[in-house]
Amino acid sequence: MSAHEQFADDLALHALGSLSGEELRSLEAHLEGCASCRRELELLRGDTSLLALTTTGPKPPARARQRLLSAIAKEPRMKAAGTVSASAGGRRSWLPVLGWTVALALAIVCVGLLRQNSTLHDDVAALRAQFADQASKLEEANAVVATLFDPDALKVELVAAGNKPQPRGKAIYERRTHNLIFIASDLPALPADKIYELWLFPANGGAPIAAGLFKPDAHGSATVVNPPLPTDVAAKNFAVTLEPGSGSHESPRGTPVIVGAGE
Repeated sequence: MSAHEQFADDLALHALGSLSGEELRSLEAHLEGCASCRRELELLRGDTSLLALTTTGPKPPARARQRLLSAIAKEPRMKAAGTVSASAGGRRSWLPVLGWTVALALAIVCVGLLRQNSTLHDDVAALRAQFADQASKLEEANAVVATLFDPDALKVELVAAGNKPQPRGKAIYERRTHNLIFIASDLPALPADKIYELWLFPANGGAPIAAGLFKPDAHGSATVVNPPLPTDVAAKNFAVTLEPGSGSHESPRGTPVIVGAGE
Protein backbone atom coordinates (compact mmCIF):
# COMPACT_ATOMS: atom_id res chain seq x y z
CA MET A 1 0.00 0.00 0.00
CA SER A 2 1.36 3.44 -0.98
CA ALA A 3 1.63 6.31 1.49
CA HIS A 4 -1.23 8.11 -0.27
CA GLU A 5 -3.56 5.11 0.12
CA GLN A 6 -2.49 4.70 3.74
CA PHE A 7 -3.61 8.25 4.60
CA ALA A 8 -6.74 8.43 2.34
CA ASP A 9 -9.17 7.72 5.16
CA ASP A 10 -7.33 10.04 7.57
CA LEU A 11 -7.56 12.90 5.06
CA ALA A 12 -11.38 12.59 4.93
CA LEU A 13 -11.63 12.45 8.73
CA HIS A 14 -9.24 15.39 9.12
CA ALA A 15 -11.31 17.48 6.68
CA LEU A 16 -14.33 16.88 8.93
CA GLY A 17 -12.36 17.75 12.11
CA SER A 18 -12.70 14.23 13.52
CA LEU A 19 -9.06 13.10 13.57
CA SER A 20 -6.99 13.33 16.75
CA GLY A 21 -4.21 11.75 18.73
CA GLU A 22 -1.39 9.79 17.13
CA GLU A 23 -3.24 9.47 13.84
CA LEU A 24 -3.51 13.28 13.55
CA ARG A 25 0.17 13.77 14.35
CA SER A 26 1.18 11.10 11.84
CA LEU A 27 -0.97 12.66 9.11
CA GLU A 28 0.33 16.18 9.77
CA ALA A 29 3.92 14.89 9.54
CA HIS A 30 3.08 13.26 6.20
CA LEU A 31 1.40 16.42 4.88
CA GLU A 32 4.53 18.47 5.48
CA GLY A 33 6.34 16.59 2.73
CA CYS A 34 3.45 15.54 0.44
CA ALA A 35 1.99 18.25 -1.82
CA SER A 36 -0.44 15.76 -3.40
CA CYS A 37 -2.09 14.92 -0.09
CA ARG A 38 -2.23 18.61 0.86
CA ARG A 39 -4.19 19.36 -2.34
CA GLU A 40 -6.49 16.42 -1.65
CA LEU A 41 -7.13 17.74 1.87
CA GLU A 42 -8.06 21.20 0.53
CA LEU A 43 -10.49 19.62 -1.97
CA LEU A 44 -12.11 17.58 0.82
CA ARG A 45 -12.45 20.68 3.01
CA GLY A 46 -14.05 22.58 0.15
CA ASP A 47 -16.61 19.83 -0.41
CA THR A 48 -17.37 19.71 3.33
CA SER A 49 -17.92 23.48 3.43
CA LEU A 50 -20.36 23.28 0.53
CA LEU A 51 -22.26 20.53 2.33
CA ALA A 52 -22.42 22.53 5.59
CA LEU A 53 -23.68 25.72 3.89
CA THR A 54 -26.42 23.95 1.95
CA THR A 55 -29.90 23.81 3.55
CA THR A 56 -31.91 22.67 0.53
CA GLY A 57 -29.90 19.54 -0.19
CA PRO A 58 -28.56 19.95 -3.77
CA LYS A 59 -26.74 17.04 -5.43
CA PRO A 60 -23.05 16.99 -4.30
CA PRO A 61 -20.26 17.26 -6.93
CA ALA A 62 -19.67 13.91 -8.66
CA ARG A 63 -15.95 13.90 -7.79
CA ALA A 64 -16.66 14.47 -4.08
CA ARG A 65 -19.35 11.80 -4.11
CA GLN A 66 -16.96 9.29 -5.71
CA ARG A 67 -14.24 10.02 -3.14
CA LEU A 68 -16.75 9.56 -0.32
CA LEU A 69 -18.04 6.26 -1.73
CA SER A 70 -14.48 5.04 -2.28
CA ALA A 71 -13.53 5.91 1.29
CA ILE A 72 -16.61 4.11 2.62
CA ALA A 73 -15.84 1.07 0.46
CA LYS A 74 -12.37 0.86 2.04
CA GLU A 75 -13.85 0.79 5.56
CA PRO A 76 -13.64 -2.67 7.19
CA ARG A 77 -16.94 -4.57 7.24
CA MET A 78 -18.56 -5.78 10.48
CA LYS A 79 -17.90 -9.47 11.10
CA ALA A 80 -20.82 -9.79 13.49
CA ALA A 81 -23.45 -7.56 15.06
CA GLY A 82 -21.79 -5.13 17.47
CA THR A 83 -18.23 -6.42 16.64
CA VAL A 84 -15.68 -4.53 14.54
CA SER A 85 -13.18 -6.51 12.40
CA ALA A 86 -9.62 -6.54 13.66
CA SER A 87 -8.42 -5.48 10.20
CA ALA A 88 -9.98 -2.07 10.82
CA GLY A 89 -6.70 -1.09 12.42
CA GLY A 90 -8.39 1.21 14.91
CA ARG A 91 -10.07 3.30 12.19
CA ARG A 92 -13.15 5.23 13.35
CA SER A 93 -16.66 4.46 12.16
CA TRP A 94 -18.17 6.93 9.70
CA LEU A 95 -21.39 7.07 11.74
CA PRO A 96 -20.16 9.74 14.21
CA VAL A 97 -18.84 11.82 11.32
CA LEU A 98 -22.09 11.63 9.40
CA GLY A 99 -24.01 12.41 12.58
CA TRP A 100 -21.89 15.55 13.10
CA THR A 101 -22.54 16.67 9.52
CA VAL A 102 -26.31 16.15 9.86
CA ALA A 103 -26.32 18.08 13.13
CA LEU A 104 -24.50 20.99 11.47
CA ALA A 105 -27.00 21.02 8.59
CA LEU A 106 -29.92 20.99 11.05
CA ALA A 107 -28.37 23.90 12.96
CA ILE A 108 -28.13 25.93 9.75
CA VAL A 109 -31.78 25.14 8.93
CA CYS A 110 -32.82 26.28 12.43
CA VAL A 111 -30.97 29.59 11.98
CA GLY A 112 -32.78 30.13 8.68
CA LEU A 113 -36.14 29.40 10.30
CA LEU A 114 -35.42 31.86 13.12
CA ARG A 115 -34.60 34.57 10.59
CA GLN A 116 -37.82 33.85 8.68
CA ASN A 117 -39.79 34.02 11.92
CA SER A 118 -38.27 37.43 12.74
CA THR A 119 -39.15 38.72 9.26
CA LEU A 120 -42.73 37.46 9.59
CA HIS A 121 -43.03 39.15 13.00
CA ASP A 122 -41.96 42.48 11.47
CA ASP A 123 -44.44 42.02 8.58
CA VAL A 124 -47.31 41.35 11.01
CA ALA A 125 -46.41 44.46 13.04
CA ALA A 126 -46.38 46.58 9.87
CA LEU A 127 -49.79 45.20 8.80
CA ARG A 128 -51.26 45.94 12.22
CA ALA A 129 -50.02 49.54 12.03
CA GLN A 130 -51.49 49.87 8.52
CA PHE A 131 -54.86 48.50 9.64
CA ALA A 132 -54.89 50.87 12.65
CA ASP A 133 -54.21 53.84 10.34
CA GLN A 134 -56.97 52.76 7.95
CA ALA A 135 -59.38 52.28 10.86
CA SER A 136 -58.63 55.83 12.06
CA LYS A 137 -59.25 57.27 8.58
CA LEU A 138 -62.48 55.29 8.29
CA GLU A 139 -63.64 56.66 11.63
CA GLU A 140 -62.94 60.22 10.42
CA ALA A 141 -64.83 59.59 7.19
CA ASN A 142 -67.81 58.19 9.13
CA ALA A 143 -67.84 61.34 11.30
CA VAL A 144 -67.93 63.54 8.18
CA VAL A 145 -70.79 61.53 6.66
CA ALA A 146 -72.73 61.58 9.95
CA THR A 147 -72.39 65.38 10.12
CA LEU A 148 -73.48 65.87 6.51
CA PHE A 149 -76.66 63.83 6.96
CA ASP A 150 -77.54 64.70 10.56
CA PRO A 151 -81.05 66.27 10.44
CA ASP A 152 -80.32 68.20 13.63
CA ALA A 153 -77.13 69.80 12.30
CA LEU A 154 -77.19 73.55 11.69
CA LYS A 155 -76.88 74.32 7.96
CA VAL A 156 -75.82 77.85 6.99
CA GLU A 157 -75.56 79.27 3.48
CA LEU A 158 -72.88 81.95 3.15
CA VAL A 159 -73.07 84.52 0.36
CA ALA A 160 -71.01 87.49 -0.70
CA ALA A 161 -71.43 90.65 1.32
CA GLY A 162 -73.81 93.06 -0.40
CA ASN A 163 -75.93 90.23 -1.88
CA LYS A 164 -73.52 89.64 -4.75
CA PRO A 165 -74.06 86.31 -6.52
CA GLN A 166 -70.49 85.13 -5.89
CA PRO A 167 -68.64 83.76 -4.01
CA ARG A 168 -70.67 81.27 -1.98
CA GLY A 169 -70.17 78.92 0.93
CA LYS A 170 -72.02 76.45 3.13
CA ALA A 171 -71.35 75.51 6.75
CA ILE A 172 -72.76 72.37 8.38
CA TYR A 173 -72.36 72.39 12.15
CA GLU A 174 -73.32 69.69 14.68
CA ARG A 175 -73.46 71.12 18.19
CA ARG A 176 -73.55 67.75 19.96
CA THR A 177 -70.21 66.61 18.52
CA HIS A 178 -68.94 70.13 17.61
CA ASN A 179 -68.19 68.84 14.11
CA LEU A 180 -68.02 71.51 11.41
CA ILE A 181 -67.83 71.07 7.63
CA PHE A 182 -67.43 74.19 5.50
CA ILE A 183 -67.45 74.23 1.68
CA ALA A 184 -66.79 77.34 -0.42
CA SER A 185 -66.79 78.04 -4.16
CA ASP A 186 -65.81 80.86 -6.51
CA LEU A 187 -63.63 82.61 -3.94
CA PRO A 188 -61.34 85.31 -5.34
CA ALA A 189 -57.65 84.46 -5.61
CA LEU A 190 -55.70 85.48 -2.52
CA PRO A 191 -53.13 88.27 -2.50
CA ALA A 192 -49.64 87.06 -1.63
CA ASP A 193 -49.80 88.28 1.98
CA LYS A 194 -53.43 87.35 2.76
CA ILE A 195 -55.42 84.30 3.85
CA TYR A 196 -59.10 83.45 4.38
CA GLU A 197 -60.34 82.78 7.92
CA LEU A 198 -63.63 81.14 8.91
CA TRP A 199 -65.49 82.43 11.99
CA LEU A 200 -68.25 80.94 14.15
CA PHE A 201 -70.55 83.43 15.89
CA PRO A 202 -72.05 81.93 19.09
CA ALA A 203 -75.80 82.07 19.66
CA ASN A 204 -75.28 83.59 23.13
CA GLY A 205 -73.73 86.70 21.63
CA GLY A 206 -70.19 85.92 22.78
CA ALA A 207 -67.03 86.78 20.87
CA PRO A 208 -66.54 85.18 17.45
CA ILE A 209 -64.58 81.93 17.47
CA ALA A 210 -61.82 81.30 14.89
CA ALA A 211 -62.74 78.15 12.96
CA GLY A 212 -59.81 77.70 10.61
CA LEU A 213 -57.51 79.31 8.05
CA PHE A 214 -57.68 78.19 4.41
CA LYS A 215 -56.63 78.96 0.85
CA PRO A 216 -58.80 78.22 -2.21
CA ASP A 217 -57.58 76.20 -5.18
CA ALA A 218 -57.20 77.56 -8.71
CA HIS A 219 -60.99 77.35 -9.21
CA GLY A 220 -61.80 79.24 -6.01
CA SER A 221 -62.96 76.13 -4.13
CA ALA A 222 -62.01 75.36 -0.52
CA THR A 223 -63.06 73.18 2.41
CA VAL A 224 -62.58 73.22 6.17
CA VAL A 225 -63.33 69.93 7.96
CA ASN A 226 -63.67 69.60 11.72
CA PRO A 227 -61.42 72.43 12.95
CA PRO A 228 -60.69 72.47 16.71
CA LEU A 229 -63.64 74.18 18.44
CA PRO A 230 -64.87 74.55 22.03
CA THR A 231 -67.36 71.88 23.11
CA ASP A 232 -71.11 72.43 23.30
CA VAL A 233 -71.18 75.80 21.53
CA ALA A 234 -74.45 76.80 19.89
CA ALA A 235 -73.74 78.60 16.61
CA LYS A 236 -75.80 81.50 15.33
CA ASN A 237 -74.01 82.23 12.06
CA PHE A 238 -70.70 82.05 10.20
CA ALA A 239 -68.49 84.40 8.19
CA VAL A 240 -65.31 84.34 6.13
CA THR A 241 -62.92 87.28 6.29
CA LEU A 242 -59.76 88.22 4.43
CA GLU A 243 -56.97 88.38 7.02
CA PRO A 244 -53.19 88.89 7.14
CA GLY A 245 -51.10 85.88 6.21
CA SER A 246 -50.91 84.49 9.77
CA GLY A 247 -54.63 85.00 10.48
CA SER A 248 -56.37 87.03 13.15
CA HIS A 249 -57.38 84.19 15.54
CA GLU A 250 -58.85 86.39 18.32
CA SER A 251 -61.43 88.44 16.39
CA PRO A 252 -62.11 89.36 12.75
CA ARG A 253 -60.00 92.31 11.64
CA GLY A 254 -60.15 91.96 7.87
CA THR A 255 -62.82 92.57 5.28
CA PRO A 256 -65.84 90.18 5.33
CA VAL A 257 -65.95 88.12 2.12
CA ILE A 258 -69.02 85.96 2.72
CA VAL A 259 -71.41 85.93 5.68
CA GLY A 260 -74.45 83.87 6.60
CA ALA A 261 -77.12 83.16 9.15
CA GLY A 262 -78.52 79.91 10.51
CA GLU A 263 -81.66 78.46 9.00
